[in-house]
Amino acid sequence: MTAGTQPGDVIGPVTVGPVAHGGHCVARHEGRVIFVRHALPGETVMITVTDTAQSSYWRGDATAIIDASADRVDPACPIAGPGLCGGCDFQHVAPAAQRRLKADVLSEQLHRLAGLELQVPVEPVTVGRDDGGAEGLGWRTRMRYLIDDHGRPGLRAHRSHRVITLPPEGCRIAAPAISRPADGSSDGELIGVDAADAVHWLFGADHEAITEHAIGRDWRVSGDGFWQVHPAAADLLATTVLDGLRPEAGDTAFDLYCGVGLFSGALVDAGCRVIGVESSRDAVAAARRNLADVGSRARFHAARVDRALAAPRGRSALPGSVDLVVLDPPRSGAGKRVIDQLVRRRPRAIAYVACDPAALARDLGYLFGQAYQLVSLRAFDLFPMTHHMECVAILRPDRP
Repeated sequence: MTAGTQPGDVIGPVTVGPVAHGGHCVARHEGRVIFVRHALPGETVMITVTDTAQSSYWRGDATAIIDASADRVDPACPIAGPGLCGGCDFQHVAPAAQRRLKADVLSEQLHRLAGLELQVPVEPVTVGRDDGGAEGLGWRTRMRYLIDDHGRPGLRAHRSHRVITLPPEGCRIAAPAISRPADGSSDGELIGVDAADAVHWLFGADHEAITEHAIGRDWRVSGDGFWQVHPAAADLLATTVLDGLRPEAGDTAFDLYCGVGLFSGALVDAGCRVIGVESSRDAVAAARRNLADVGSRARFHAARVDRALAAPRGRSALPGSVDLVVLDPPRSGAGKRVIDQLVRRRPRAIAYVACDPAALARDLGYLFGQAYQLVSLRAFDLFPMTHHMECVAILRPDRP
């Protein structure tokens, strides 16, 4: 390898190292760290360099497999692979091995950022509807397609604005009803939603409300708003949170980053009084409508969570003490400011729902420093064929 290596150059053979957070593996060649997609630990590959912008590492794709892992399989989708659609990181990996890789990533993040030596299995989740005939396919109930200048639907390439045209069979991880929009059906962008009430196709800035169903309730949510994309996720996560928190009738609970009110509904139905906080005014309006039947037992506020928690007493919508907390932050996590303000209220249990293991591990470290301990952690494979997973951590104070 020379200092003049450029994107498009091929290097190797290289023996691939361990999986890393982000859908790639770590390899080293002549002292250079390379983050390699489309590879598996232990394989010997040729790498096509894709990015040399960073001085400390490069990026690349495994474009020739010299010595393959026993966990390697043929991708189900013809546009999954180097230089093609960026939506699936692990189509070349057998489903059970995908979960092992994700468990390894979670373990490494917990060790590095939270000081925990813990191996948590990533649990498979049944789709519960037609899955296209193979494990890990047909699960995604929301899709955002791009329409090219010829009216053909497609998806973006990895780390690129380039649109990869869908194959005739459509996207293999999408629910069958939304796996492919009709050619020429829109200009620019098209959202497909396989919701509880119907299949919806939304164009551009269309904010049509749709109905989802979970925990025995109907939920109205904007078609382009947030709702879990795996059909089993909402019920599974709500049940896991309740099992961990063990709410008692009369408890006060915070539902932070509450979205349209899913966890608030579960807590209210378990006998709690809930205060939800969410920065999106549209989501808060939806939460109020969704739980209008419970009256004052659920109140919602449109505000940034860190600001709501830090507001001076008397001007804050959040009381100075609370029994239970659900944290369901975005991918960036809750952060130290939120954790510090939260633990001052000494909840007896916190449920942290996380879609990013690094942010989760970092925030667990903050909680450990505030005399909270981890009592359970479960991880779910709610995003098969990708590197993503969903975790639910339950924490309680070291001393009641």
